[in-house]
Amino acid sequence: MFDQFLKKLTLLNLDQNPLWGKMTPQHMVEHLILSLQMSNGKLNVKCISQPENLPSLKRFLLSARDLPKEYINPYIGPNLLPLKYSSLKETVSHLKEEINNYEEFFISNPDTKTVHVTFGELNKQEWDQFHSKHFTHHLSQFDLL
Repeated sequence: MFDQFLKKLTLLNLDQNPLWGKMTPQHMVEHLILSLQMSNGKLNVKCISQPENLPSLKRFLLSARDLPKEYINPYIGPNLLPLKYSSLKETVSHLKEEINNYEEFFISNPDTKTVHVTFGELNKQEWDQFHSKHFTHHLSQFDLL
């Protein structure tokens, strides 16, 4: 799944403008890294959703519906986070590393669930669905799909 997204990222330019939102290309890739760290157990977050809303949120996650544009991520808030890495190239390298960590984590812990800030506890299948939607959303944001 990730290979096709990584190929598309090679088309990303540092000065490319998003079709919506205010992320720069590097902010977007660093954002994808955070979501992978959430899923691979490196970044522990609390779910902000009400427990009674989790079933409908999971139905949305598992549906074919796209993630909404202009959504304000509750973990990040309305402002851009400071950049962590010195270049887009370095950031993409760390993204690849986190993808490998994600795959290895679930090979070693196949029945584990980790917490997504909006969707609550997710298993590997649910995280795969989330990452597919999330990568699609952000690559579309930069007109890469």
